[in-house]
Amino acid sequence: MRAVRPSKQAPDTPFDHADGRQECLGVRGPSVGAVPAGAPASPRDGGWSPAWRRWMMKGRRGVWLGLVCLALCPTQAFSQDTSWDQSITAGRLAFEQGRPAEAEQHLVTALKDAEAFGTDDPRLPESLQTLAALYYAQGRDAEAEPLYQRALVILMEKRLGPDHPDLARGLNNLAGVYRTQSRYAEAEPLYKRSLAILEKALGPEHPDVAQSLNNLAGLYSVQGKYAQAEPLYKRALAIDEKAFGPEHPAVALSLNNLAALYDAQHKYAQAEPLYKRSLAIWEKVLGPEHPNVATSLESLAALYRATKREAEAEKLEARARSIRAIK
Repeated sequence: MRAVRPSKQAPDTPFDHADGRQECLGVRGPSVGAVPAGAPASPRDGGWSPAWRRWMMKGRRGVWLGLVCLALCPTQAFSQDTSWDQSITAGRLAFEQGRPAEAEQHLVTALKDAEAFGTDDPRLPESLQTLAALYYAQGRDAEAEPLYQRALVILMEKRLGPDHPDLARGLNNLAGVYRTQSRYAEAEPLYKRSLAILEKALGPEHPDVAQSLNNLAGLYSVQGKYAQAEPLYKRALAIDEKAFGPEHPAVALSLNNLAALYDAQHKYAQAEPLYKRSLAIWEKVLGPEHPNVATSLESLAALYRATKREAEAEKLEARARSIRAIK
């Protein structure tokens, strides 16, 4: 998942398990906002291309960590009802493989099964959030919102109480919907509460806290509140570096977020080394022909153009085009 410029922030960081961190906060990276230049057409734009799925599912942790925690959070083992388990698993698999209509059919069936279990059963909020994530990925916010809201009520009142990490992830998911709709005043308290819960439950230096910081910072950034966003991005970067080392995809993402923040303020001298370091990490970790590398090249090229370095920009753009041309 990736942030190119704050005006083109990446979707919210979910909490999947791609790199050992649970991510069901929605999606990681920058946060839910406009898609960066060069990103493939998304379901929100009317398509559901393999390029989008690769971008969304693989990018996680970095480049835009994807867009939702759908199909990313492993299903808990519930031996009581194999029908529900089969439906939820089939729905997630269909989503991963780019078959949204089939995914919806399975996930609706799973939700119907879960309704029979009652609100005290964890399968009900899980089913609600998984179906909501699918709707959200398709831009069907009006359908996603009530499902996320209901799941939150269940998690809060029936099962977990007010300070459980799973509640934080639910708050983050709903905040992501509000952010997408530019309902920033509604999203902010949810992001803040999610962050406070994670800090209390997991400690101030936990990787999930870094993701939450990125999401809140992204909300500020998209509103032009750069002074509020900067310390959050810096703290997220420090947490990621400590937790994963200097060459991890999460670090590349945090570097890119901070670089984009400086870029938006025309602080090019501060942004450039961050973009370059992020690019170097992506190339080393994912290889020189990965789509995330192309996006990183495009971000750096845009900076070069802004600083009148046209020849350098053209070289990076040509390389990015060649990567994107690879099927």
